[in-house]
Amino acid sequence: MNLGRVGLWTAAFDLQPMKQAQEGIAQVEAMGFRTVWVPEAVLREPFASTSLLLSATKNMVLATGIASIHARTAQTMNAGWRTVSEAFPDRFLLGMGVSHAPMVEGAHKSNYSKPYSTMVQYLDNMDQGVFFSPQPASPRRVLAALGPKMLKLAAERCDGAHPYFIPVEHTVEARAVMGADALLAPEQAVVFETDPVKARAIARTHMSTYTRLPNYVNNLIRLGFKEEDIVNQEDNVVDAIVAWGTTDQVVSRVKAHLDAGADHVCVQVLTENGLELPMTQWQELADSTKSL
Repeated sequence: MNLGRVGLWTAAFDLQPMKQAQEGIAQVEAMGFRTVWVPEAVLREPFASTSLLLSATKNMVLATGIASIHARTAQTMNAGWRTVSEAFPDRFLLGMGVSHAPMVEGAHKSNYSKPYSTMVQYLDNMDQGVFFSPQPASPRRVLAALGPKMLKLAAERCDGAHPYFIPVEHTVEARAVMGADALLAPEQAVVFETDPVKARAIARTHMSTYTRLPNYVNNLIRLGFKEEDIVNQEDNVVDAIVAWGTTDQVVSRVKAHLDAGADHVCVQVLTENGLELPMTQWQELADSTKSL
């Protein structure tokens, strides 16, 4: 599966009517991007969405970042994964994860306790799942992973990991934990803005959801950040999570992840108007990362 060195991570396609989303992703493929990651949370159902987006492209890979294990049984996850993988060979990557307590308990009315052991059992159930339809040749899956135990599980039971909302230091740690062979595909948020006040304001709007979630807060504390700085979104935390500035400065952060051991970096372009497809910035990113 050829993900390319740099891809996109975006919720913007989920915020468009599907016809516009299909037209937009075809343009993104023409820019040269090999892979686009799309979320789930409270947006479109990801197996249906990725199938529709894949049908509008020729060679692009669609990846889920992430499909929640609490949104569907392991049997259903297995069936969805294999259905899309068979229909679009080597073009669908299932990213799956335990999500977060507020989403699991609030939206899915499920129990979030013991996320690691829950994931282990879920993978067991998936692997024992029954699927009588035509089988895909090589279905691929990765785990949303932050801590060492989940990263190791991602390397041992899946094709690798998709860490989200992390600094470059985490990529260094993840590669050390997972070994040399597992796929490591971190997300990196960026803002194409050189004014520090404007750039950090856009970044803080984006970060406000995540700095309230214990998984992300605890992960940053483990990496050496102070809890007070994380919750207050101090400049040092903002700058570690969101790369901003000139195109060269943005690309430098992407390259830092690759140099730290990432195989593929999915870049999330943040703008003041998050409802629109940031085509201009995506094109700028595509042009400036071709040599990475």
